[in-house]
Parts: sequence; structure tokens; C-alpha cells
Amino acid sequence: MPVSTITRRHAARSVWFACLLALASTVPGLRGGALADAGYTMGSGDKIKVTVFGQANMSGEFSVAGDGTVSLPFIGTIRAGGLTVGQLQREIVSRLQPDYLKNPRVSIEILNFRPFDIIGEVQKPGSYPYRDGMTVINAIAMAGGFTYRAKEKEFRIKRANGAVEKAVRNTAVKPGDVIEVLERFF
Repeated sequence: MPVSTITRRHAARSVWFACLLALASTVPGLRGGALADAGYTMGSGDKIKVTVFGQANMSGEFSVAGDGTVSLPFIGTIRAGGLTVGQLQREIVSRLQPDYLKNPRVSIEILNFRPFDIIGEVQKPGSYPYRDGMTVINAIAMAGGFTYRAKEKEFRIKRANGAVEKAVRNTAVKPGDVIEVLERFF
């Protein structure tokens, strides 16, 4: 094979790889699943992985603190609570760009969502790790099932934003929710 053919193939692969990397840096929450893509806002207890391409010393795994902040190398403490993955990416890029890097590429993945809580008439009330796609009945199963006094068809959920909603068995659970299994009257 002539050298020029090999060089063209190598160049084409390099361009393809560069395009793939650029695309990956713009896709929020690759490991966070559908929830991260659906406008999920981060909060206390979430664990994220920040990758600054070509800068291993600026990349790593970080937890969102109780006050909604995360401490990153070089740029210090930054607010993450209440932001989506894309918003946090843009904020990190804006802080890196003027002082540290020329045209930084940043990717953020949600490694672990904050836990949800379940209280009331379940066998083991408490805090449990969130799994993507959970429903109220899945949460009850994780908490050991109903007690004999439980109202088994109606529940209450206090969302992370403070809103209180009535729920049924197939209502979606979100990270940070508090599920209350009510007591029946008879």
C-alpha cells in the first residue's frame, strides 16, 4: 500500500476520533442515564465525575456537599446544587477558560444520585440508594415491604424541591424524595 494511502487513512481516523471526543464532551451525564438527560438538578449527596480532557490533574470524582457546592482543583469551590449537568459544565468551562486553559473541554457524569428516604408504615424505614427508573412500590420493597397497618394504595411524596404530592404504586421516585407510607384507619 502506498504511504499516501496510509497517511490519508490515519488522518481520517484522527479526525473521526477528534469529532467523537468533541461530541462526548457535550453530552451531559453519560452514566447518569435518562434522569441526567431529563434536566435533573444536582444536590447534596450526589457524586459526580468531572473530566477535563487532557488535564488529569484537574479531573476526578467529587461529592456535592451539604450546602450544594463542590470543590474542584484550581478553581476552588463552585455551586453545583440546583444546576443541571450542562449548566455545571458551562460554569466550569467559564472558570477555566480565562486563567488556566485555552478552549477547555469538560465532561461531567453523575456516578451516584443522592439517596431517597422512606418513612411510615414500612418494615425498615430509612434512607436508601436511588436507582434510575424507581417507583414507589420499588422503594417499599427496598424498605422490607408494608407493615400490617399500612395503607397499600395511597402514599405521599415530598419532593426535593419541597412540593408534596399524592402518589400511587407506580409513581416515579426521584433522588432526594421522602416517601411516606400512610397508616390505614381500620
